[in-house]
Amino acid sequence: MVERERDEGEAARALTTGPPQQQQQEEEEEEEGAAEGESDEEAGDEREEEEDHRDDDEAVEWSEIRLAIEELSPPARLKHGGGGDDGKAAASSVPTLRFLALSHLLLRVLDKIGPTMAVLRLDVQRNIERLQELYLLDPAKYSTLTEVVEKEVKEGTARKVDSCARAVLWLARSMDFTIALLVSIEEDSDEQQQQSLAQLVEAAYEACLKPWHGWISSAACKIALKLIPERKVFTSLLLGMGQDCSDLKDEIRRLALLLRPLLDDIHSMMAKFRLDRLKST
Repeated sequence: MVERERDEGEAARALTTGPPQQQQQEEEEEEEGAAEGESDEEAGDEREEEEDHRDDDEAVEWSEIRLAIEELSPPARLKHGGGGDDGKAAASSVPTLRFLALSHLLLRVLDKIGPTMAVLRLDVQRNIERLQELYLLDPAKYSTLTEVVEKEVKEGTARKVDSCARAVLWLARSMDFTIALLVSIEEDSDEQQQQSLAQLVEAAYEACLKPWHGWISSAACKIALKLIPERKVFTSLLLGMGQDCSDLKDEIRRLALLLRPLLDDIHSMMAKFRLDRLKST
């Protein structure tokens, strides 16, 4: 009697759960499914971590200085048609598009100094627009700065006030000014640390722009120097998200190393066409 009840119970369980072999197979499939679920969760966690790291990297890259470094890096040079395995582009291969991108970043740095740089900023903006307009007419034809300048030299328009050759020259000079200012900010000497931002801007202006400015431009810049913000304020504005002052100093040094060879090449090209000593009013 007991054995019959036991047999009937086992039969009932077999009907509801299947035979022992099938039940074992189902249990194994459930375990595999659970393992796959855990694996998917782990993969999802890894993707989230990667996205978090990527978001952190993107947040740090928001500073203009870091963006300029990325623009001057070897991958960017290849993307924009720049050459040179040794990290120094020849004057004939300085891409117009990359130069325009750096010029736009220059504008953003000048904006951080404040409205006091309005005169210089407006000049930079006009030069960017002039060069960009010609480039967009035929990007393949005017892909490098040399091609732009050569065109106007042949046409006899390179020395005109509204020429693209002048735009290239003044944008390069404005970059000279910007990099001189940034380098002076990151220097650790006691004398440099004690100077105000206005003093640093004035020194950079005297070295890079004043020799080429007429009395009207010089007078306008002299007035602007009186309205420059505190040095700490400007430095804090230069910092990208997730950066500290030590990061900023390292990146300024790196930017200077990358940008100076390019600027030297541009000035050499302008000297070749005897356009390097053009002045404004």
